[in-house]
Amino acid sequence: MAGNSLYNLEEQEELTQDQLDAMVELHARFLCGRLGGRRAVLSNMNISGLSLSGKDMRQVDFSACSMMAMDLSDTNFQEARVYACDLSGANLNKCNFLRADLRGSKIQAASLEGANLNKADLRVGGVAKDGESFGAVQGVNFRGANLSGAKLTGSLAGAADFSDAIMQEVNIMGADLSGASLEGADLSGAKVVGANLSGTKMRAAILTNVDLTDMSENGADFSEAITDSNIGPSVKDMDTPLMRQIETHRQWVDSAGEAGEQLDLSGVDMRPLETLKMEKMTAITAVGARFFGMNLYKVEMQSATLDECDFRRCDMEEADLRGSTFRGARFNHTNLKNANFEPLMFGSKLSTKRFSPSDFEGASLSYANFSGCKLKSANFKNADLTFANFENADLREVDMSGAKTENANFEGAQMDDANIQSSGPVFRLQAIKDKEEAEAKAEKK
Repeated sequence: MAGNSLYNLEEQEELTQDQLDAMVELHARFLCGRLGGRRAVLSNMNISGLSLSGKDMRQVDFSACSMMAMDLSDTNFQEARVYACDLSGANLNKCNFLRADLRGSKIQAASLEGANLNKADLRVGGVAKDGESFGAVQGVNFRGANLSGAKLTGSLAGAADFSDAIMQEVNIMGADLSGASLEGADLSGAKVVGANLSGTKMRAAILTNVDLTDMSENGADFSEAITDSNIGPSVKDMDTPLMRQIETHRQWVDSAGEAGEQLDLSGVDMRPLETLKMEKMTAITAVGARFFGMNLYKVEMQSATLDECDFRRCDMEEADLRGSTFRGARFNHTNLKNANFEPLMFGSKLSTKRFSPSDFEGASLSYANFSGCKLKSANFKNADLTFANFENADLREVDMSGAKTENANFEGAQMDDANIQSSGPVFRLQAIKDKEEAEAKAEKK
């Protein structure tokens, strides 16, 4: 965030759960008109990690609060002032934000399944302190958040950031989302009739089972979006059935190219197939293929050319992807637990330049193996990297903001200019510690 921080923990009063519960009790008395009741005012407080689950927080002022990783499920925020708050990683499932003021809030990587944001104000906002602005003016940040089934009807969300958000079956009918960013968002089954989407950025968005009538006339960017009209030829329309082609491909692999034929799925829409679970597809070519949402559990795609493929929301747990190339591939919100991305030896050379650029935002990568991989400038925002192996990897300029990095192995990794702001407990990487100690010693000489 540009400018001075909205969430300077040193300037915020920190509450315990008991103190918060006491304020909630007084607020409940206030709402009921009972003796001794008092409206809760929690502005500029640090209540991160605490719980308000199921509480009635109507009309409460939470302005500029740190509310990260809180359990706020089923909480009633109707007409509350949740202005310029940090709700990153919070559980907001089934929350009621009817007519709430959420301007300028950060709701990155939070879960809002079934939340009600009807007529909520999600526009640009900022905070003033002592008459001077001390927070960057910004729109609400829902980047990577789960908004499945949420209700945003009538909401004002100009300039809000829904990039890479999960918005399946969301209701935005009549909402004003002009100028908002929905790049890479999953809007499968969303209700959008009557929404103002003029000037919205919807590049690479998922728009299957969505009524797109007249949407092309509002100036929105739909480039690379996935709709019910397949991008490229459907796998079901291929002249030769895929399973027969895979068998021919295996002959090609087993004979080192002397028999059979290499499988080329470049540009093919694989989604109608739904599953390639445990399939052996070593050394295929599939540039720009669409695997979005497929079951690829334990798939074998070693030494494959998979540049610009769309693997978003796939189940690729325990996939063998050693030595394959993924330049420009998308793995957003993909299950890659225990997946193996290690390089392979080709003759005397090691496969290295395989990932630039690469996008793993929001992916589940616990226990994944990236040892020795060249991942410079890769995007791991809000990903689960617990116990992942990055030994001797090139992680220069990677973005791991909001990622879970506990117990990940970074031994020997290059970490220059890496962003590793974790959403969990801060994990001090040995590679960075060694670098800082070396710089400190050099200054003393």
